[in-house]
Amino acid sequence: MGTGGLIPRIAGSHHGYPPNLGARSGNAEQFGGQQWKEQRRLLLNAIKTCMHEDFPDITNQLQARVIAGLTCVADWIGSGSLFDDPGTPWKSIIPEAVDAAGFVQPTLIKELSFRDIFGFEARSAQQMLIEQASEPGVYVLEAPMGIGKTEAALYAAYSVLAAGKATGIYFALPTQLTSNRIHSRVGQFLQKILASDSLHRSPLLLHGNAWLKEFELGEEGLPGRSWFNAAKRGILAPFAVGTVDQALMAAMNVKHGFVRTFGLAGKVVILDEVHSYDAYTGTILDRLVNELKQLHCTVIILSATLTDERRHRLMGTLPIPAKGLSPYPLITALPSSDTVPRESAPEHLAGNTVTVRSLEDIDEAFEEALARSEQGQQVLWIENTVADAQKTYAILSARTGGTDIACGLLHSRFIQSDRDALEEYWVSLYGADGSANRKERGRILIGTQVLEQSLDIDADFLVTRICPTDMLLQRIGRLWRHNFHQRPAEAVCEAWILSAAYGSAEKDPLKAFGMTAKVYSPYVLLRTLQTWAAINSLSLPGDIRSLLEATYEEKVESPEMLRHKADLRQSRERLERFALQGVAMGIAAMPEERASTRHSELPAVSLLLIKSLHIDREAGSTATLLDGQSIVLPSHIPAAGKKRQRELAAILAAQTLRVTEYAAPAEIDIKNLSWLQPYFYLGDKFHDESILRVAIVGDDGMLKSLNGGPASPTHTLSYHPRLGYQSIKSI
Repeated sequence: MGTGGLIPRIAGSHHGYPPNLGARSGNAEQFGGQQWKEQRRLLLNAIKTCMHEDFPDITNQLQARVIAGLTCVADWIGSGSLFDDPGTPWKSIIPEAVDAAGFVQPTLIKELSFRDIFGFEARSAQQMLIEQASEPGVYVLEAPMGIGKTEAALYAAYSVLAAGKATGIYFALPTQLTSNRIHSRVGQFLQKILASDSLHRSPLLLHGNAWLKEFELGEEGLPGRSWFNAAKRGILAPFAVGTVDQALMAAMNVKHGFVRTFGLAGKVVILDEVHSYDAYTGTILDRLVNELKQLHCTVIILSATLTDERRHRLMGTLPIPAKGLSPYPLITALPSSDTVPRESAPEHLAGNTVTVRSLEDIDEAFEEALARSEQGQQVLWIENTVADAQKTYAILSARTGGTDIACGLLHSRFIQSDRDALEEYWVSLYGADGSANRKERGRILIGTQVLEQSLDIDADFLVTRICPTDMLLQRIGRLWRHNFHQRPAEAVCEAWILSAAYGSAEKDPLKAFGMTAKVYSPYVLLRTLQTWAAINSLSLPGDIRSLLEATYEEKVESPEMLRHKADLRQSRERLERFALQGVAMGIAAMPEERASTRHSELPAVSLLLIKSLHIDREAGSTATLLDGQSIVLPSHIPAAGKKRQRELAAILAAQTLRVTEYAAPAEIDIKNLSWLQPYFYLGDKFHDESILRVAIVGDDGMLKSLNGGPASPTHTLSYHPRLGYQSIKSI
């Protein structure tokens, strides 16, 4: 019919995967032959006449992705309950259905000052970003931790929105934990800039569940379907806070990736905590930023730790040879109308002098952490893996038992309800509002990388496992963050780095660094050791730029280091090829669970944990949650029960976590999960999607299968609300 190859592909992609049309034509027998082709032609002509529209002229793949996303979401809305009665005139319902799905234009309060919104005047770096980021383009703010990058980005976004040059805001952060904390700050911001009757004064937290019952996105957004998932839907809202993974998948060839592309088009996209290190994520991120520019987005990139080379790659420009060290802080602006970036250097900022000590003896670090906490200090201890964090917590919590010292643990392997409660408790104690509580007792908070990013936490003393300079600086930035806190007299702004001897690490990094060498490149870890070898103290932010460039600059290497560098180069080339394969349009789309967005990421699955289960396919199954609450899950949902169905689905979603596939409970036949079908998307084996895992947590914390046997044939699995999920290989 003269539509070209992209229109059929778009029309057939509403389930998330593009159809495999092969070389078939419209009159192929698989599509009903010539008679059905003629009926389709008549239907399409009738629709075009009714809507006074024709097929769009699609000129490139990116445009096709946006139109595919628009078509898919329109299909979802059209399948909603408002259209159930074929006797009701459908045209008059369209505005109500679009509103019910959440696509309501926000009402913005114009001409608000920075002080009106945040209660204080903008600093130099904040004001410069606001002045530069006044139209679609790419803008990078490099500034130290605690300078107020979030407020600067939000006000710049407000200015672009107020000027009518954007349609919304998507705030992307590295982890779920960090996006929880930013959520409240963005919520306060929206309360200021939106009129009191505006629907979207509360930002949709992508991995939160409280708002799921508010909007009906049509059939695909119902409980039991894949886009009821809170981790996806917010990207379609005018204002959302979520993880960067959802944004990255807008540039990847994954299931419903084009819906995410549509969701981001025309918005202000804020990418927080962008680092130099991970080439794999960086490859996808570079692609995303380039596509966002073409989609007339305003991209604001926030970082404390970028090299010149990494910044230019993000912006799609070439670095200036032999330029020397760039200023720090630094704002780089590349409006869509320009081809050469503009750099502006805000005034130099005063900071902290931090004492640094590297050591190999973890027992000495244990004693020091205990001694500092006994003095009333707030100690932060950061490991690179969940397993190491759990081991450290087990030791320190045992040592502090029976004392006045509080000991806590934060990482990604808690069910959502436990994670939210732990996060709220510990971040409030270590945050800006915790001044009064700090005086009560000493504390030790142990965690993983979630503690280094976007959290407003302030420690008196830091112990950290060795990691690349980017992350090391982020972690040290948690020290003495607020000058209004009263600290114990013995407190010294000091960081201890659990490291390794360079000589042995160069020869055998896996033995020297342990699991850390599985998370970060041995070559980068060794370069970090070289850079930090002679450092006993540093000035923040003054030394940030020089430390970063020294870690990643080209230099003469030893034979062993050249070998490690070659390994890294091969690994990066392989990962980059895989990342680019993920954004290639000529191959079949990947399931979202298989689409890794991080260097060390392994395939993961969703796991629902409950205390007990009684299945009754007629009256409804009864599930007891880990907190003792029992809920009845009706098998048959009447029309009047749709709201309760959504509420139950949100409650169950809060009992889930993501775990690596190899360390998860064994998969069971999807037929045995039919009692969950009205409340969870169970997965699609035909497209190689992982199936939801479910396990029973016994009184002893050990996981069992639904039939009472071991949850896994290869691992001993357990869950504790303070320790989280654990997997120990048993065979």
